[in-house]
Amino acid sequence: MTLDKNWYTEEWAGQGSAISLKIKDKVHDEKSPYQRIEIYETETFGTLMTLDGLVMVTDRDNFMYHEMMSHPVLFTHPDPKRVLIIGGGDCGTLHEVLKHKSVELVEQVELDERVTRVSEKFFPELCESNHDSRAKLHFADGIKWVADTKPETYDVIIIDSTDPVGPAAGLFSEAFYKNCFRALRPHGIVVGQSESPLFHAELIRSVQTSFKAAGFRDVATLFFPQCTYPSGWWSATMASKSESVTPFRAKASATKTFATRYYNHDIHAAALARPEFLRTR
Repeated sequence: MTLDKNWYTEEWAGQGSAISLKIKDKVHDEKSPYQRIEIYETETFGTLMTLDGLVMVTDRDNFMYHEMMSHPVLFTHPDPKRVLIIGGGDCGTLHEVLKHKSVELVEQVELDERVTRVSEKFFPELCESNHDSRAKLHFADGIKWVADTKPETYDVIIIDSTDPVGPAAGLFSEAFYKNCFRALRPHGIVVGQSESPLFHAELIRSVQTSFKAAGFRDVATLFFPQCTYPSGWWSATMASKSESVTPFRAKASATKTFATRYYNHDIHAAALARPEFLRTR
């Protein structure tokens, strides 16, 4: 990370590229037991959170990521009632999940409590559902949580993780996916963020392969824009325990009773289309 007076810059050295956001001020800086958490006020993207120098969330574009991590999988499942979120410390995904009236329980397991507490202060709109009676926040190791979960506990598991380095690396492993498979009910679906299609195509293929090796019947990747993440293009990969993940409850999606800023029925269908370079090696 390079901070040059009025600009925050995140370098993607391996790709020979970077992103810069013009800043007004740094308003928070702390070292939690797990990572450095910094908050900036920017000129055009509102509040910015970085973890260990990597952009995690901004006011301006977080809605695309949070909506695409939540609504496609929930409209794909026939009747989602019990949801587990691994990670998701900024609570934006939790907020989106709780828009679904069928959901009776959402358990969020975030390793670093400080990420959530800082988000409550600087991103209150993302955290406004934290006290919903259906929401249960836990601060623990998500890998161990899933390993210790009783079989067939959840309908949907959302892996809202950071990049696959450090403690988060295990969230991209076949062993972890096998535990997700066991923790899901018969029609269960898991979705995990799977990085940039342009920069990390091999990782996406690895995630798809690992899901299938873990026992999941069908796998599909969703593609969507995320301009402050590497390459500006992001993905989330879904895997179903017993059914295809391509069909979804189209009528329910088209007539949803809650507001979104990016997700809709047409976006859902379009996000499932695979670019040619990801169809073949």
